[in-house]
Amino acid sequence: MKLLLWAGVIVAVIWILRSKKSNKAEPPKAQTRPPAATGETETMLSCAHCGTHFPASEAVLGTSSLAFCSDEHRRQHLAR
Repeated sequence: MKLLLWAGVIVAVIWILRSKKSNKAEPPKAQTRPPAATGETETMLSCAHCGTHFPASEAVLGTSSLAFCSDEHRRQHLAR
């Protein structure tokens, strides 16, 4: 019975030491915000082939400054 008590005390001490060590070792995490939370907005475009709306940063530009949601839709539109 004494052996079980000592094992419990040792496990408790190790658990406490590890929890204190991990609190000191972790630097504060930088908070990142999505664009909507920071007030930044992005222009939305409409695909010239299918009409789907998507962010301008993901646009695939075709001839005569048409915007497409994918390269496949650009090729399909030009094949018409």
